[in-house]
Amino acid sequence: MTDNTNDKAISVLNGLIETCKDGAKGFASASEKADSPELKSLFHKYSAQRESFAADLDGHVMSLRGKPSETGHVAAVVHRGWIDIKTAFAGNDDKALLNECERGEDYAKKAYMDALTENLPSESQAVVQRQSIEIKAAHDKVRDLRNEANALAGSPSIPEDSETSAVYRN
Repeated sequence: MTDNTNDKAISVLNGLIETCKDGAKGFASASEKADSPELKSLFHKYSAQRESFAADLDGHVMSLRGKPSETGHVAAVVHRGWIDIKTAFAGNDDKALLNECERGEDYAKKAYMDALTENLPSESQAVVQRQSIEIKAAHDKVRDLRNEANALAGSPSIPEDSETSAVYRN
């Protein structure tokens, strides 16, 4: 790979590392706030999954002689603060947590889909592809649980984000 291509691959992978670190923190926070033992367990599992994904990607960045990102995105800190505010007013309502977790997962899906359009080394591309499949499965699980919670509460299902919904159908 040329230096520019290498730098671009490092940048893309570091963006995914930040996304995974954000997801790990978001799911850990949601796990602490959830009332349902099943949701606590699921959110904890997804937090650990994202930590593992970030660690895998760290190795790929280092193999490209790059420095792995150590933090998440600033916007994610704001989003977690918003979750704290919403759940404080909703009384740590699991439905509100699911709504916000699904919103975060929309962002993660898009980040992975965008990364898959980039020219990455073949080993990195394979890892990103595998992780992308698991990110989409987690998103779909959270979305389905959110829709179920909304149906039980008599609320309409929240439509998927129009920006990402066309990309992720199937």
